Amino acid sequence: MLGNSVAQDLRDVMVDSLTSLTRQGLNIAVLVSDSTSTAKIAPFKQEFPDRLINVGIAEQSLIGTAAGMALGGFVAVTANAAPFLVHRANEQVKNDVCYSNSNVKLMGLNAGVCYGPLASTHHAIDDVSIMRGFGNILIFTPSDGIEARQVFAYALNYVGPVYIRMDSAKLPNIHDEGYIFRPGQPDILRLGNDITIIAMGSTAHEAVAAGKLLQEDGISADIISLPSIRPLEPSKIVESLCKTSLAITVEEHSQHGGIGSLVSEIIAEHGIQCRLKRLGFPEGKFAVSGPRDEMRKHIGIDAASVARTAKEMIK
Repeated sequence: MLGNSVAQDLRDVMVDSLTSLTRQGLNIAVLVSDSTSTAKIAPFKQEFPDRLINVGIAEQSLIGTAAGMALGGFVAVTANAAPFLVHRANEQVKNDVCYSNSNVKLMGLNAGVCYGPLASTHHAIDDVSIMRGFGNILIFTPSDGIEARQVFAYALNYVGPVYIRMDSAKLPNIHDEGYIFRPGQPDILRLGNDITIIAMGSTAHEAVAAGKLLQEDGISADIISLPSIRPLEPSKIVESLCKTSLAITVEEHSQHGGIGSLVSEIIAEHGIQCRLKRLGFPEGKFAVSGPRDEMRKHIGIDAASVARTAKEMIK
């Protein structure tokens, strides 16, 4: 389902969702770690100043405080950069949120290599891997504003831990207004017969563009986005892999622990005869520093590289 070309920053959608649901009576408290500008949270702060808590640059305290707010009856939402949320507060996320089943929603802003030239200290290419390693936390990766709005609505009304991986780029819609987000369900963006291309988050746009390039050469691809990493019902993925016997995963993430690993597990557990090529940052490597589009091209997850890889696999 391809929508219009209106581009939206998912953080704007997040703030609008937080504000709207708070107006409707949801008992939301937003916590930041000196990340008010990163979260673009000013509109929420202006309307609900007593519901925004800034703990300063102290991510462990951020998560501990959020867990405490949840125990006090709030829907606690943390809004800060994914690399610092996931790494600095790793133990608190594991124990205070996941193990304790706290009603905390973790917004992983600027995930992947959104920070570009700021290099590996600011890159989050292992966040999905780390979160998948934790028990008792849902993991969502919206790809555009239409999907993100529904993801936020579900996550904020769900009682329990949630991690949402978010991009900072303005993304055009790849869905129309009739799209319905269903937790656990893969999102079939395009149907084909020759190869399956599976992506998550903003790389779904690269996958869709690659599908169009392949179509020009007479190659049809199943294009699948995974907005819901956990939960995940694999039947649609299994059906596609059995149909095409060739698959590519596309992610701005390490090849280890992300959707490349996830699809590999599905292939192994279901005994599928399928050749898989995982595209992403090589396992055991840090992301290089530089403009984001150049990094995507460097590791082969831009649309042209994905299409080229698909052609090579088919040949």
